Amino acid sequence: MKYDLKQFTLEEKLNLLTGKNFWQTDSANGKLPELFLSDGPHGVRKRANGETLAATAMPSLSALANSWDPELAYASGETIADECIALEADVLLAPGVNIKRTPLCGRNFEYFSEDPLLAGTLAKAYIEGVQSKGVGACLKHFAVNNRESRRTVQSSELDERTFREIYSPAFEIALQAEPWTVMCSYNLVNGVWASENEKLLRGVLRDEFGFNGLIVSDWRAVNHSARAVKASLDLRMPFDAHAYNELKQGLDEGWITEAEIDARVEKLLELVEKRVNAEKKRKSVYTKEQNHETAVRLARECVVLLKNEDGILPIRKGNVAVGSIFALTDLPGRGDFSIVPAIGGGGSALVRTDYKPRPLHQELAERYIGVSDAPNFQHSYFVFGEAYASDTVVLCVGLSEREGYDLDTIRLSREQEELILNTAKYNENVVVVVYAGSAVDMSAWIDKVKAVVFAGFLGEGAQEAVADILSGKANPCGKLNETFPLCIEDTPTGYTQGNGSVELYTEGVLVGYRWYDTKEKEVLFPFGHGLSYSEFEYSDLQIDKKSETDYEVSFTVKNVSNVDGKEISQLYVRDVLSTVERPQKELKGFAKTALKAGESKRVSISLNARSFAFYSPVLDKWYVENGAFEIYVGASSRDIRLAGKIEIALPQKEQYSHPFEL
Repeated sequence: MKYDLKQFTLEEKLNLLTGKNFWQTDSANGKLPELFLSDGPHGVRKRANGETLAATAMPSLSALANSWDPELAYASGETIADECIALEADVLLAPGVNIKRTPLCGRNFEYFSEDPLLAGTLAKAYIEGVQSKGVGACLKHFAVNNRESRRTVQSSELDERTFREIYSPAFEIALQAEPWTVMCSYNLVNGVWASENEKLLRGVLRDEFGFNGLIVSDWRAVNHSARAVKASLDLRMPFDAHAYNELKQGLDEGWITEAEIDARVEKLLELVEKRVNAEKKRKSVYTKEQNHETAVRLARECVVLLKNEDGILPIRKGNVAVGSIFALTDLPGRGDFSIVPAIGGGGSALVRTDYKPRPLHQELAERYIGVSDAPNFQHSYFVFGEAYASDTVVLCVGLSEREGYDLDTIRLSREQEELILNTAKYNENVVVVVYAGSAVDMSAWIDKVKAVVFAGFLGEGAQEAVADILSGKANPCGKLNETFPLCIEDTPTGYTQGNGSVELYTEGVLVGYRWYDTKEKEVLFPFGHGLSYSEFEYSDLQIDKKSETDYEVSFTVKNVSNVDGKEISQLYVRDVLSTVERPQKELKGFAKTALKAGESKRVSISLNARSFAFYSPVLDKWYVENGAFEIYVGASSRDIRLAGKIEIALPQKEQYSHPFEL
């Protein structure tokens, strides 16, 4: 199907550049199909006739990123797209790849990581999964939207190098999947609204990154339609009564031309064509039960075992008390986390699911059916006498997070911290399960408990996945997609949130583990950390040079335990002596490897020029500087198992004078 721009009147074209209503595109007086844009990213959130339709609640993107697994990201996107088809949604407004700059951001549960390589790689796979079913994906929020408080009025002020190295690469990588749409963010970037920022939208997104799809605004993020069109924004959502007059004014006063209007309408027509041409792919083939099974399968691999002192997990025997304290929150599904777990955060990503979880103690008991001398599980609300009489206590705690608001603290509530501390006085075998969308300050109680399981927001399969991990039915393999600091004061931004109109990104490229490692700060749990019931050894590092800036790094990982497991290996690069400030090391590759007990496998990761480069605003390009680079392979950013060194010596005509050569 191909639509001809000439069939539309000027009035129709102007109306096409804003929505028909809150969720649908305009039909140009019946000349075009109306497309339905639906919220994601953890399940379809379609609003119809004043209600939210039920869908499968998948693991949040922040939990999914703990799997470090593109195949799982693809499966999540594909499953959600399948339900988009069933619910007649055409474009899924997901995924978000904004960087977790601060754990206080209330929308971190919707984002993948503090690292752009991890975020971009998983987002690319997620988009491919969505669009494999003939549903359009929407990569968001472009760009530098790292706060929820004052997100619609505050300018993110940062230098070009920081933007290029930290805040744009995840978009750049994800765009390789060719999403149908990209959503601009609410905030200003260096003083200009993202929706009106021509350098951002046309210069970077379209001209440099090669995006040729439709750019849609975040809902109500456009301040003036004519200026947005000038910047190359195509679709203002939702319907806004001011849009037509603003565009007409822009035309009449010469701000914009009809040719510029036509260029934007063409992008909308192309989007409609993609949807029409994808009809043959749009078959909903999975049942609700199958989608739930997928949600559980994914959730299992997103769980991170942070601490397991004395091998207390998995639970093997004895009397086990499972419970939490009732914690009143402003979100549905919160309260006693052991009965109704936190499956996600609030706002546009909140999925309404019909699935009714069973209490954790019941899920656990079921996993030991037929086992002689099986543990005895019971629930508590929480009686310390029961804790004293039990062999093991499992406490479920968590935080509430939602769009539109930032957190005041990353500590648990006072009541939950006291529950943990008081329980530990009566029982030395305490296991804590944490439900949250970002880093949690555990400093008040971490040394008082034997084990900590970070569930995150696992979707509707949370109880089953956590029970599988605690019982040993599944072996934990997740690793943290962000650093857990000792306290919020140790983060690059602390409690600082800007002055209401401007926020300065003074930490530059030192975001997340880049900050903690370079500043040599102690952390609670490092980026990439995660334990297993298996044990892995690394050996035989080999670095093969393919060209002056292309290398193949290989090594052997062996499962030296008697338990089958999966290991996530991480490769970091350090520029030993640079003319600019660079992080102590940066993630440049990773691999997830399944290993049976006693099995060894060879793992290979490729590096290219970008792996060694920094962005030079002076040269307007990525620049590789000659000299020594160290290659680290490890189980986390601070658990380095293997190290090697290379020397890059590009022709002198490609280099600029280096002060250390004088």
